[in-house]
Amino acid sequence: MSDNIPAALDHALLPGFALGYAPVIDRQRAIAATRLTLVPLRPDARADQAELLAALAATWPNGGELLNPQGETLLAAVLAQPPAQPTLIEVPAFIAADAVHAPALAALKAAGHTGVLKGLPQSALPADVAAVFNQVVLEPGQAAPAGLTLVHAGVRGAEAIDASFAAGASAVIGWPMDGPYEATPGGNRTEMGTDLQVIVELMSRVDQGEDVERLEQTLKRDPSLAFKLLRYLNSAAFGLPVEVSSFRHAIMLLGYARMKRWLALLLTTASKDHSMRPIMFGALRRGLLMEEFAQNMSEREQRDEMFICGLFSLLDHMLKSPFEKLLQSIPVPERVRQALVDDSGPYQPYLQLVRALEAESVFDYRDSAEALMLGAGEINACVLRALHKAAQLE
Repeated sequence: MSDNIPAALDHALLPGFALGYAPVIDRQRAIAATRLTLVPLRPDARADQAELLAALAATWPNGGELLNPQGETLLAAVLAQPPAQPTLIEVPAFIAADAVHAPALAALKAAGHTGVLKGLPQSALPADVAAVFNQVVLEPGQAAPAGLTLVHAGVRGAEAIDASFAAGASAVIGWPMDGPYEATPGGNRTEMGTDLQVIVELMSRVDQGEDVERLEQTLKRDPSLAFKLLRYLNSAAFGLPVEVSSFRHAIMLLGYARMKRWLALLLTTASKDHSMRPIMFGALRRGLLMEEFAQNMSEREQRDEMFICGLFSLLDHMLKSPFEKLLQSIPVPERVRQALVDDSGPYQPYLQLVRALEAESVFDYRDSAEALMLGAGEINACVLRALHKAAQLE
C-alpha cells in the first residue's frame, strides 16, 4: 500500500480512547456516512483536541461523517471546538437539554455542522437548540418526534436492518452481518456472477503462476473488471511511482504475489447487488485495517495475507455460503484458511480485534488489544489510516 499518509496519522493517536466505526446505511443500502465513536478508556481521559481535529481532517478532509464522542467531558470539548469541516455530531438528549451547552450547540449550525440527537429529551428543547437537529438516533421500537428523521442504532444482521426500515427508519447505524454466515432451511446460495467467476479464475491462474498472456486473455472476458483493477492500481492509496497502463504492466511492476491481493480486493468489491454495499464497505475496511496491524511484521507475505484475510472475512455473507465450501474453489493461503474456517491461527486474534472495533465493544476491545499487546494509541492510528485509505479507493 501507499506510504502517502497524512502526517497527522503517522504516529500513535488519542491513547486514552478506543475508536469504533460503523456505516450509516440508507434505505437504498448505500453508505451515507461512517460513524466514528470515541470511547474514554478511563473516566479521567482527556483528548488532545488539536490532535483529534488534525486526525479527523486527515481522515475525512471533506467532512460529512458522523462523530459520536462518548462521555460528557469529550463531547463538551468537541462542541467547544468542532472540526473545521462540516460534520454530523451525535449529542445525547440530556446534553442537548442542558442549558450549559445551549450556546455551543446553537453555534454548531452557524459553523456548518449538524447535530444528531441521541435519545428523547424529557421536554421540548429551546428553539435555537432544536434547530441544530434534524435526525434522532433511537433504538428499534422507539418513535421519532415530529420534525426529526428517524435513525436506528445498534442494528446487526440483514433481517434486523430490513425490520428497521419497515418500521420507518430512514437510515440505520450498524452492520448487516452478525457472526459467520449460517445457511437457513430452504435458503439458496447466491450464484457467483460471470464477473466474479472471472476473478476467481484469475486468482487461480495467478496462484499457479501461469504466463501473462493466459492471464490477459482471461481478464479480457470482462473489460469492466480490467478497468476497475487498473483504477485501483492507479489510485492514490496504492501509490505506485508510475501509471499502470495494462494488466501486463501491472504484473511486471508488482509480481504475481502482490497481484493476488488486488484480485482479492476486486473480488470483494465487484458485486452488482446493491444490498451487498454495506458488506463490501466492511470487507474493504477489514482488509486495510488488518494490513495496518501487520505493518511491523517482518515478511511482506504476511502483510499481504493479513490484507486478504480481512477482505475475505465477509465473503461468506456476500456469496451466502459457509467458508468450508467457499474456500474449496477460491485459493487462499493456509494461515488465512485457518482464521476463516477454523477460527484459529496467527491472524485470528487480529480479526477478533477488528470485530470488536466494528461492534464498538470496549470489553472485547480491551481483551483483544491485551492479547495482542497493542496500545490504544497504536490501534487508533491504524483505524484512521485504514479509513483514510478506504476513502481513497472508493
